[in-house]
Amino acid sequence: MKINKIHTSLYWMLSFGFLLFFQQSMAQDLNAYIEQATANNADLRAYELRHHIAQEKVNESNTIPDTDFGVGYFVSTPETRVGAQRARFSVKQMLPWFGTISARSDYQKAVADASYIDYVIAKRKLGLVVAQNYYSLYAKNAQIQVLEQNIQLLETYEELALNAVSIAKASAVDVLKLQIRQNDLKARQAVLTEELAAAKIQFNAVLNTDDDTAVFIADSLVIPLNDIEVDWSKLAQNPELLKYDKLYESITQAEALNQREASPKLGIGLDYLPVSERADMNIADNGKDIVMPMLSVSVPIFNTKYKSVSKQNTLKQEELQAQRSQRLNMLKSLFAEAVKNRNTARINYDTQRRNLEQAKDAEDILLKSYETGTIDFNDVLDIQEMQLQIQLNQIQAVQNYYGQAALINYLTKL
Repeated sequence: MKINKIHTSLYWMLSFGFLLFFQQSMAQDLNAYIEQATANNADLRAYELRHHIAQEKVNESNTIPDTDFGVGYFVSTPETRVGAQRARFSVKQMLPWFGTISARSDYQKAVADASYIDYVIAKRKLGLVVAQNYYSLYAKNAQIQVLEQNIQLLETYEELALNAVSIAKASAVDVLKLQIRQNDLKARQAVLTEELAAAKIQFNAVLNTDDDTAVFIADSLVIPLNDIEVDWSKLAQNPELLKYDKLYESITQAEALNQREASPKLGIGLDYLPVSERADMNIADNGKDIVMPMLSVSVPIFNTKYKSVSKQNTLKQEELQAQRSQRLNMLKSLFAEAVKNRNTARINYDTQRRNLEQAKDAEDILLKSYETGTIDFNDVLDIQEMQLQIQLNQIQAVQNYYGQAALINYLTKL
């Protein structure tokens, strides 16, 4: 008895060790696929480039208006006391109000931050798509394996039926029924094999790799003993909500820039007029060139435009607050639904596990009945169909569990 207990403990330790190994291997494969999709996805690359463009606009904003240069030649030379003016050279530079350039730069930085959040959201959604496609591949592959096991089981039953027919304890009809059931399972297996091949091509398309690239799928997945704790408060850090915060900040910076642009603008300049010497007399400063510094101020007296922009910015911020509130409610709904579905998947998995144990007990009873010559092959077919459906339900529960866990991770990952 003690030896049996030791063997049982060793069995569970080894089973738990293999479970951890498969779980870690699956996580490594999935993470590798997500990284590959992130590196290869063209749409994600487009978001990244948009962010780089927005960053470059920060450098663009750190500039002042163009400098104006002017050259004029007097066709009819005006005479002055010190000589005739021949030409006019001018340079003028308008300067924004103090702080306008830094306000424009802050606005562009806020826009760049918002564009980066778009990239983060796209990256997260891509990871979710890869994960859910991966679990769908696992489910199809596991279903094919289960069908193969059941086909082999029916072949064993067929041998038992043939032996029973040879000793007149079963009908040839029982053998035909078993063969028909095998044909059905082989057809289902062939259909699933085609679906798996198509799903692999679609998966490689998400990864942006060649259609025939090998896809490695975990052989066995089980639901872990304990769920990862989830925190509602982490929803507030979801990038889909942070995007609204960044957009709100960009409008705040846009309003600060609008206030600066509503201020006067300064202009400085210089005019240079070369003067020819007078030949008819000799006077002081004869032929002295004219240098005229200039200072100008541009005042937005009619500032309706800037008042309208301020009003628009206020309305945009109110709109963003409403949109953020609505999106938060939607994310909460998705989160609650995902947690419910994950918990439901665990309940279904545990139920199917217990059902499978009882179905195997029923199978054992039937096989023992065969030893006494009283087997009923209709019961055999019923038990086999029951086991198959339980196994398929279990696989579906595993797919649902990990698919919902991936969605929860998308919603709450910091």
